[in-house]
Amino acid sequence: MIRDFLKSPHGRMVQAAGVALALTFGASAADAQVKGPEDVRIVFVTHGQANDVYWTVVKNGMLAAAEQLGVTVDYQAPETFDVVRMARMIEAATASNPDGIVVSIPDADALHDPIEAAKAAGIPVVVIDSGMEQVENWGLDLYVGGHSEYDNGVRAGQIMAEAGVSHGICVNHEVGNVSLDLRCQGYNDGLAESGGGSEVVASTMDPTDVTHRVEAYLTAHPEVTGVLTLGPTVAAPILKMFEDQGTTDNYRLASFDLSPEILDAVANGSALFAIDNQQFLMGYYPVMFLASRAMYRTFPTDNVWTGPSFITAEDAAAVRDLSRQGIR
Repeated sequence: MIRDFLKSPHGRMVQAAGVALALTFGASAADAQVKGPEDVRIVFVTHGQANDVYWTVVKNGMLAAAEQLGVTVDYQAPETFDVVRMARMIEAATASNPDGIVVSIPDADALHDPIEAAKAAGIPVVVIDSGMEQVENWGLDLYVGGHSEYDNGVRAGQIMAEAGVSHGICVNHEVGNVSLDLRCQGYNDGLAESGGGSEVVASTMDPTDVTHRVEAYLTAHPEVTGVLTLGPTVAAPILKMFEDQGTTDNYRLASFDLSPEILDAVANGSALFAIDNQQFLMGYYPVMFLASRAMYRTFPTDNVWTGPSFITAEDAAAVRDLSRQGIR
């Protein structure tokens, strides 16, 4: 799939961007390299659950960059949301002495010590997706990801309010993940600007669990007309539930992140919008940057923003095929 992507027009654009980055960062001649690409190894440790399509796209970006550059990458994540397990993975990655570690930081308290230990060992640390604040506070090397998750949530609430929603719910499949908690808080505050508000419905990523919890809440709170999900794996079963019940028109549903199903729903009006932080780039760019650092001692001097982009009915179809390929 990655090889096919690199041969596609979009893939060629990304490759061209990679070449431009390499030239911008300093040298292209082999004799200028500190280390050859075959000797570069980069380890990703994220909190992404195994069945979360969001992190599949991150991994695809990582693999595309690794194939283009000829470097070695290793992607690790707990099977379920487990920051204790994640901390141990970071410790093991540090012990292997890679040329860089790429991490998400869903829980700063739980991950502080192993990440600080990686930095103390002289390993560059790039943060993706969550943990933007920790980059400066902990003296880490770079953040690659979307802008403030709280602000993204606020904008989601504002758009929902414009669509007539006063009462909403935020379906949080990883309560305790700071980034997701901030999305829900922002959503509530965005609705509050127009006199509304929202409540958090905690769930897992199991489709049956999600639908049971959401259905029970909506039955008990008929005033709710806005449903915000924090990922497409959670959004899909809720959309199906509404379709099966014939209640799609009763709700305004929107989701963070993309999948073909979510984009189909946005295109046909079953969902209001989707928020894209372009996580393919969260996998792609860190490999490019850390490889450049290892080979040429060159590195960006400021954080790199990959989003957000609010996908509505007008542009959903344009990115649907890319989503099917695991790129958007």
